[in-house]
Amino acid sequence: MPTEIVRTLEILERLIAFDTVSAKSNLALVDYAEGLLKSAGARVQRLFDAAGQKAGLYAEIGPAGRGIALSGHTDVVPVEGQVWTRDPFKLSIDQGRAYGRGTTDMKGFVAGALALAERAGNAHLKEPLKIVLSYDEEVGCLGLRDMLPAVLPLIGQPRAVIVGEPTEMQLALGHKGKVALKAVCHGQAGHSAMAPDFVNAIHLAADFVVALRALQADLAATGPRDADYDIPYTTLHVGKISGGKALNIVPDRAEIAFEIRHLAADDPKALVAQVRQEAERIAAPYRAIFDAARIEIAQVSAYPGLSVDPAAEVVGLVQRLSGRSGHSKVPYGTEAGFFAEAGLPAVVCGPGSMPGQGHKPDEYIELSELAALDGMLSQILTEISA
Repeated sequence: MPTEIVRTLEILERLIAFDTVSAKSNLALVDYAEGLLKSAGARVQRLFDAAGQKAGLYAEIGPAGRGIALSGHTDVVPVEGQVWTRDPFKLSIDQGRAYGRGTTDMKGFVAGALALAERAGNAHLKEPLKIVLSYDEEVGCLGLRDMLPAVLPLIGQPRAVIVGEPTEMQLALGHKGKVALKAVCHGQAGHSAMAPDFVNAIHLAADFVVALRALQADLAATGPRDADYDIPYTTLHVGKISGGKALNIVPDRAEIAFEIRHLAADDPKALVAQVRQEAERIAAPYRAIFDAARIEIAQVSAYPGLSVDPAAEVVGLVQRLSGRSGHSKVPYGTEAGFFAEAGLPAVVCGPGSMPGQGHKPDEYIELSELAALDGMLSQILTEISA
């Protein structure tokens, strides 16, 4: 087994052992990564969240300059409710696969990046290696969003920002953006024996869901399309509805959690404005019964989409470094959209299969994928070395 992948697996074993489900602190993992980076000679900045319970890292090795940046997140999705046949927080190797929560999404890439940092610390560099590690990616890319005001002055203008989400090491140039929203429907409580005399918040919610489905149908039929995606249009999805206290009480409140995953050609602000108009249209007639009837729409989180010109310089650079000539778009969101929105040349390329292994029980990554990652990282080291 090549020396590079042996070290990557050693680091991956340590990373998997940290239970960094998004609801928990990641500071123990950050302590480990920061220590490793500093031992490699990196200049490291720790960037805490508002509560001080989580942190991201910015690290740089080598002389000042543009260089190449690698970006990954440290949090993972929960294992509760999933049936695992092995300990999800203990790395195990079996028949050419490394098992554990986060092996694919995306501690495998982070382990490779940290292993590269060690090698870069022993090399004579002409350009810097830059590494960004974030938190709370799995709950709406919240961590990098909050880190960016500090990260952008530090990172400068690298030649490439490679976000290592799992793409089976294929270069991804695009993904949809996302807006997560909550609709709170306000009605009027009363005895169910006199239900028609009151405004039922669940009825408001039901009407609102019908309106969202109609908007989805219109986007599918007449909205912008991008054939590079399996679902080539903007989508609206209702994921959760709650409301009511008892069968014999007219509910005065109902909540709907929904999202918009939008193409680059669709303006999310315009879509949200359209949703708000629909909410007002639905609530207005009910005010004849109860003047406080309404549907309030609140944004929970959002991240921008990604759309990179195939002719962009970063595309040719990463194709050369990875040894892969093609490119694609992915259906899931990544932090690359934030970097691109800030004017940085960002793409997505990392080991593992998101459709095959992402967020699943007995998550694993093929060792061949880690070997391919280490191959690209070795090319990056050659690229930035004197």
